[in-house]
Amino acid sequence: MMLAENVVELTIASQLEFIDLVTTLTDNVTQMVGFDEEAAYWVNMAVRESVANAVEHGNKYDPNKTVDIRFTIGVDALRVTVRDHGEGFDPATLPDPLDPHNILNPAGRGILYMRTFMDSVEYERHPEGGMIATMSKRRAPKAVEASQEGDRKHDAVGNY
Repeated sequence: MMLAENVVELTIASQLEFIDLVTTLTDNVTQMVGFDEEAAYWVNMAVRESVANAVEHGNKYDPNKTVDIRFTIGVDALRVTVRDHGEGFDPATLPDPLDPHNILNPAGRGILYMRTFMDSVEYERHPEGGMIATMSKRRAPKAVEASQEGDRKHDAVGNY
């Protein structure tokens, strides 16, 4: 049996102080869906970087704006969207952090890290303003022991 997607949403004020709250939720979600320790760590780092970008570059530290985080737990993947309420940007115009002219610049590596840590990262403008970063990480199917097959065990979110 396959259940519908499960969704967890969180909205924070645009302040870096709330990033630890988001990463704690991220750790709980990745543990709940069964990511191994290494995969959970990389998802956490990608979400942390995306939220920091939303606060700093998207909302420009405006405490009156929010950052919306949504975890969608699917059968095959975890999808995380992070939305800011800023002016938006064109990802194609960002400097390449691997360009020899930028290689020693410690700034501007967040999107590179996110793309490295996740299976996919996409950006789009929200019709009402701001940017949405959508990241996904595939879930490895859990092995079902022969003795459990008859019992039809399911994971923490109800998927077999």
